[in-house]
Amino acid sequence: MAATGTGVRSRPRAVLPALCLTQITSWGIVYYAFLVLNPAITADTGWSAGATTAAFSAALVVSAIAGIYVGRVLDHRGPRTVMTAGSALGSLSLLVIAAAPNLAVFFAGWLLAGAAMAAILYQPAFAALTRWWAPDHIRALTIVTLAGGLASTVFAPLTAILADHMSWRATYVVLAGILAALTVPAHAIALKAPWPPAPPSPPHITSGHEGVVRSRAFWMLAVTFTLSAFAMYAVVIGLVPLLIERGYTTTQAAWALGLGGAGQTLGRTLYAALARHLGVTARTVTLIALGALTTAALATVAGSYALLVAVSVLAGVIRGNLTLLQATAVTDRWGVTHYGRLSGLLGAPAHAAAALAPFAGAVLAGPLGGYPALFALLAILSTAAAVTAVGAHTQQR
Repeated sequence: MAATGTGVRSRPRAVLPALCLTQITSWGIVYYAFLVLNPAITADTGWSAGATTAAFSAALVVSAIAGIYVGRVLDHRGPRTVMTAGSALGSLSLLVIAAAPNLAVFFAGWLLAGAAMAAILYQPAFAALTRWWAPDHIRALTIVTLAGGLASTVFAPLTAILADHMSWRATYVVLAGILAALTVPAHAIALKAPWPPAPPSPPHITSGHEGVVRSRAFWMLAVTFTLSAFAMYAVVIGLVPLLIERGYTTTQAAWALGLGGAGQTLGRTLYAALARHLGVTARTVTLIALGALTTAALATVAGSYALLVAVSVLAGVIRGNLTLLQATAVTDRWGVTHYGRLSGLLGAPAHAAAALAPFAGAVLAGPLGGYPALFALLAILSTAAAVTAVGAHTQQR
């Protein structure tokens, strides 16, 4: 145990580096590897890309629903058992996917993977750091999300290299082994420190988590994050076809998307300073409104590739901040006491919206007349999210 931050509370020394390692590995293998392997999967099996992508989206929806239960367990028992079991289940799910003889088993494997995602990705890691590191949790959350941002950088190329030398099924078997070897012991050993008791609720919380869940502020915030998540993920997936529709090459579109990802990493480094200067409601409204502005700019700017890239980078900066905004939303308003339960309930509709956004965006682009019109609609949704964020005001801690 090592005293860090304020020195008021001892914190387990191994937790932060372990979670950095496991977030890179879990996101890289359970999430990003599919994006690399899907063309090989469809080519080998004859299954349609729509069907395989639907299986992956179903996993994300399961993750959103399972996250509600996971949050309750985290509050009472801590992250060790949940995250260790999640790592084992994640490895098993990838083996099921790799061995799937038909589409039904492939779907079943991804449903198992969805349950594993709820136990190994950001939500349980954020709950662990919030309880162990509060009140200095923003620094710890920033470090872990910066590490998580490297997942695609590390595992997308590694997955591609493996796929060049073996089948997609063998690649998933190797990745399942890597996931088990790195994350199961890391979670089992690094997270074994005693789970500190929950601090008392802030004075303005008088009816426990049930009262918070029934409050107008909680529901308005849930609507805000749901609309924002749908718009944000639809923009990310739709950026490449938007630029191609405007006459740019696939390479130019990929560079714009990649530089936007770099902006996302930069944005996460700026969040702590933003949190010091803006209250929680002002911060929420400002970031979501800026997201709406960048989406509107992408819908209207044409002719200047450099300007479009600059807007993409700025949109990435906003996305990076929004990740940490959601991670701190419960703590800033209602304290640490019921963080796992409240964050699971708050995040479930937003995660489900994020899972459905890529499919919905592709479906809507045609009837709307193209991706510029889609992006205009997404800007309107983000603006609506900024308006509902005003109604999520509470007595700030």
